[in-house]
Amino acid sequence: MGKVKPKRLEKGDTIGIVAPASPHYNRSDIFRGIETLEEWGYKVIVGKNVHNKHEYLAGTDKERADDFNAMFANEDVDAVFVTHGGYGSARMLRYIDFDLVRQNPKIFIGYSDITSIHLAIQKYTNLVSFHGPGMAGFNPEELSEYRREYLFKAIAQQEPIGEIRKANDKKWINMIRKGDAEGQLTGGNLTLVCGSLGTPYEIDTKGKILFLEEVWAEPWNIDHMFTHLYNAGKLQEAAGIVIGECTDCGPKKHDPGFHVTFSLEDILYEFIEPLEIPAIHGLPIGHTKELATLPMGVDAYLDATNKKLFVTESGVR
Repeated sequence: MGKVKPKRLEKGDTIGIVAPASPHYNRSDIFRGIETLEEWGYKVIVGKNVHNKHEYLAGTDKERADDFNAMFANEDVDAVFVTHGGYGSARMLRYIDFDLVRQNPKIFIGYSDITSIHLAIQKYTNLVSFHGPGMAGFNPEELSEYRREYLFKAIAQQEPIGEIRKANDKKWINMIRKGDAEGQLTGGNLTLVCGSLGTPYEIDTKGKILFLEEVWAEPWNIDHMFTHLYNAGKLQEAAGIVIGECTDCGPKKHDPGFHVTFSLEDILYEFIEPLEIPAIHGLPIGHTKELATLPMGVDAYLDATNKKLFVTESGVR
């Protein structure tokens, strides 16, 4: 199955909004995002179940999947944006019509819990999808210039994004292992990547540039998940590894049953350095204000020696 690319987003195009994971807390978050998209020159269609709530989910699994399928089936819709992540995307995978998605290639963008959908799309359709921000954050308070720049570089231009640069010169990119590597981009949120193992949607890392990010996880949680990936052979098969900033991934409370001194960096070095795979840590590709949008399934080049990642292929046609 060959690589499938969606059409680039142009002014006047129609964006469909879906909520595959958690419900929104304030409706105004959605309304603000819609106003922003309209100010940018796009038309917006909102899924009929977007404002639903089913406990901690934005509607039942079937309702959320119905909205997703309906947007890909709608010939007037050019791109599908999620409201945000949270929890629950994996629950609706059984209801997604992947044949429909493959036959109607469109931009699909989201991150965090949406990782589950990205990996399933890669597995069953080869459609390039986009690890990037949800539209509930499309407002002047939350949408930084960096976020906006990389969003449009990824979905609105036919040239490759190029370097995923630091958002701030004061930030630091750490080289875990020197070297360089080429391969297609895959990955996403560490918890959800691990959750794919042993399922029909399991991540394929062989010969690929694996990127991972996490938020609100203590070092022992990170250790557990890297152990899982290592035991599954997923770290060893990657051509290169890129770790995002991993926001708030330190110990939450120092009241251990036994003394723990491992930091996030200690874990990364312990698992990744012996693999002799080029690897860096610290790029803005996760739960950070300055989130860079990454097209998943396209070619990339990792120059770990110089601490740089380049997206060398466009994700749109």
